[in-house]
Amino acid sequence: MASLSSLIEIPTSIFSSSSINNSLYPQKGFPFLVKVNRLPQRKRSFVLKSAVDEVSVLDPPPPQNAKIELITSLKFKLLSAVSGVNKGLAASEDDLRKADAAAKELEAVAGPVDLSTDLDKLQGRWKLIYSSAFSSRTLGGSRPGPPIGRLLPITLGQVFQRIDVLSKDFDNIVDLEVGAPWPLPPLPLPPLQVTATLAHKFELLGAAKIKITFEKTTVKTKGNLSQLPPLEVPQIPDALRPPSNTGSGEFEVTFVDADTRITRGDRGELRVFVIS
Repeated sequence: MASLSSLIEIPTSIFSSSSINNSLYPQKGFPFLVKVNRLPQRKRSFVLKSAVDEVSVLDPPPPQNAKIELITSLKFKLLSAVSGVNKGLAASEDDLRKADAAAKELEAVAGPVDLSTDLDKLQGRWKLIYSSAFSSRTLGGSRPGPPIGRLLPITLGQVFQRIDVLSKDFDNIVDLEVGAPWPLPPLPLPPLQVTATLAHKFELLGAAKIKITFEKTTVKTKGNLSQLPPLEVPQIPDALRPPSNTGSGEFEVTFVDADTRITRGDRGELRVFVIS
């Protein structure tokens, strides 16, 4: 009967290659064979681990970061769509469609607004850069309002909203140039520069709807007449006020962050503001 050593003995011909020197390995038994076979396995394991580590470093950013980047890109798209139309006064039908589509895309990605837990997002002075209502060429949008450049030569300047969440003050501030309706001899009068402040109080209805209630209008002259005191414009009596002009209004905040705000009003208008 063959001995146990003769049964497990491996011929030296297995190791006879240019990469292995047989003279350095005189033993031909099984223990040596196991030791040689494990060396390449350890190397492969190390290489595999290195590859896995490299893949983990190249993983895409977390979804939240990707969403922030997408919102930033969509904000830029919206601001590009509403630029060059003079706050909406020079907007064509195609401009209106592009602005509305860009706003809807941003609103969909950002999700619903909830001001009930974060009303401070409204705080500050906001500059109006676009209103779809101005495309009607009146300051009143879809409701009756002073015409621009028709009966009165009114030039609309900057428009702001000043919001104080503590006092619930909500002021619409409008810069205007008002010219004389006809030339007066001997020389035509220069346009009158004024700032009109329409003071309101606001309240939050639900998660994102704002109701504003009109209080008063104050007009302050600018330029050469800036030394004149502010003038409070008398209110129209309720009995004489048109049904469409109730002194209050509602709008929904559909997007807001640290520097951009989108609202959709009860007149159907889209407004875009940036922090000022």
